[in-house]
Amino acid sequence: MLKTGKPLRLRRLSLAGDNRHLFVPLDHSVSDGPVAPAGQWDDLLRALVTGGADGIIVHKGRARALAPDVLRNCALVVHLSASTACSADVDAKVLVGDVEEAVRLGADAVSVHVNIGSDTERQQLADLGAVARSCDTWGMPLIAMVYPRGPRIENPRDPALLAHLVNVAADLGADMVKTSVTLPLDRMAEVVAHSPIPVLAAGGPPDGSDLIEYGAAVMAAGCGGLAVGRRIFSSPSPASLVSRLAAVVHGGGRTAEAGTADSADSADKSSDDMSMTNYSTFVAGVV
Repeated sequence: MLKTGKPLRLRRLSLAGDNRHLFVPLDHSVSDGPVAPAGQWDDLLRALVTGGADGIIVHKGRARALAPDVLRNCALVVHLSASTACSADVDAKVLVGDVEEAVRLGADAVSVHVNIGSDTERQQLADLGAVARSCDTWGMPLIAMVYPRGPRIENPRDPALLAHLVNVAADLGADMVKTSVTLPLDRMAEVVAHSPIPVLAAGGPPDGSDLIEYGAAVMAAGCGGLAVGRRIFSSPSPASLVSRLAAVVHGGGRTAEAGTADSADSADKSSDDMSMTNYSTFVAGVV
């Protein structure tokens, strides 16, 4: 059933057609609070598209509100899991959407979050399996966001543990997996070597250091891409930062100013002058 759907959608997840990906998760508004003031949401999305993001990740309500022309060159990933920072167990993720809804919204993929080692791991694994089955029915790519989080995790940066996690995602039916990175970063090569599906490095550098250097390191280790949210949407110039990251992900290498990309963002606002400075100040206070 719909045998051509998944390959077509997978192709749309990589702008360059090289099976590498730069995704910008914007689902933080459920877990932590607003990503941007409502009046600046479309400006943020347009900045990400201008910069060259391969896809954005949002919840279904945000997907319904998208202006038709915003994602002209950017894939839509609908996130199906949720929890909030106010929960008694922040590691307990629940399904809040389904694949059929994502199909109606025009999604190119869906994503599901699983915390291995959490008290609710059993249900989260069951949910991942059920979503994977539905994805097969509808020809929808599945991104599994699998993290080592919970009281049973001693070292969340352990390469052997992360290799286990990416195989959980693959074995339960995911097409690609987003997970934490090892320390040191070059040991991500061990995780990638054991994964039958593309591995996306989550977030930014664990120590808060340069994001472009981080991207170059994980791509050199063999990762299939990056999924960076907060460091991008809190930047004063998201388009500029996304452009630099896209060059790293898709083989353009590091730019001359890579070592100071974050600090240089504010000096390169000509393509991204959308009142983002006010928005980033707002974000800093709430997330």
